[in-house]
Amino acid sequence: MAEQICLFTKDTIIIKPSKKSPALLRMIVLVFVMACGVYICSICLKQTNISIASKFLNDETIERTHCDYGIDRSQTPYVLYPNPTTFSRVECACNPVRLFVIVSMQRSGSGWFETLLNSHTNVSSNGEIFSVKERRNNVSSILMTLDRVYNLDWFTSASKNQCSAAVGFKWMLNQGLMEHHKEIVEYFKDRGVSVIFLFRRNLLRRMVSDLANSYDRYAKLLNGRHKSHVHSNEEANTLSTYKPVINLTSLVVDLKLMDKTVLEALEFFSSTRHFIIYYEDLIRNRTKLVDVQEFLRVPPMELTSRQVKIHKGSLSDHIKNWDDVNKTLRGTTYESFLRNDY
Repeated sequence: MAEQICLFTKDTIIIKPSKKSPALLRMIVLVFVMACGVYICSICLKQTNISIASKFLNDETIERTHCDYGIDRSQTPYVLYPNPTTFSRVECACNPVRLFVIVSMQRSGSGWFETLLNSHTNVSSNGEIFSVKERRNNVSSILMTLDRVYNLDWFTSASKNQCSAAVGFKWMLNQGLMEHHKEIVEYFKDRGVSVIFLFRRNLLRRMVSDLANSYDRYAKLLNGRHKSHVHSNEEANTLSTYKPVINLTSLVVDLKLMDKTVLEALEFFSSTRHFIIYYEDLIRNRTKLVDVQEFLRVPPMELTSRQVKIHKGSLSDHIKNWDDVNKTLRGTTYESFLRNDY
């Protein structure tokens, strides 16, 4: 009997080494419960985030719908309600803002055109922003600058931020615009930026203006000061006394290159909402400014500028080697540039 007990005890002892099994089992159960808890929590968090995101989206949709009341549905992609970080638009929060850019070349009348736009109560055009090289070093710096301008966080003397109806700036073709045109076009289309192309038909006049302006940067004819634009006839007459000598060897090639650059720009940005206007047309017919205001969807106003034209009258009065230039362009596609067109 004792031996059986012993055997029983031995059997029991054989089983007893599994004494740790309940602890291991409890640990396995605990890990399983914790894993289930983590999984359940993650699902709950996802549902919460979706709920919050949906709430924000709904709120934004409601606010957008409220702000879009009365807006032509076809214009909705081109209307923005900025939320600037540097100030509060307060009661103007639901005033729609249209974004634009003036695409041009130096000495094409863009400075004069911009002052006309800025004379409008509800238009802010912030100048030649990308004349500063650091702002156009790469695509990232360009897009970051665009975000600041179009979010109304860019301050210049032209800023009428709180209740602006249209906000933009000037962008010259040689300021990174052509090099990064693909990314910029996508940005414009995504943000609903409207493009105003402003060029000169008479590229020879542009060349004369450009050469004279470059000369004055060093000569400083106005009492030791350089001015690209003037506000009096006296200043204009002083600057126009300089007559540049045109390089005859490269004249036709230079004109072709300018022409080609303009055509490329029009092609690159053809998929954007755009408007094309020429300096000569503005000079001859000021009602063209009404077309510009309609394009920007701002109330039409009488636009004014204090700027005075520098090179007036015939080009023969402003080119030192006029006779040679006249002979060079006769019989070419650019012969019409020799005539007095305004």
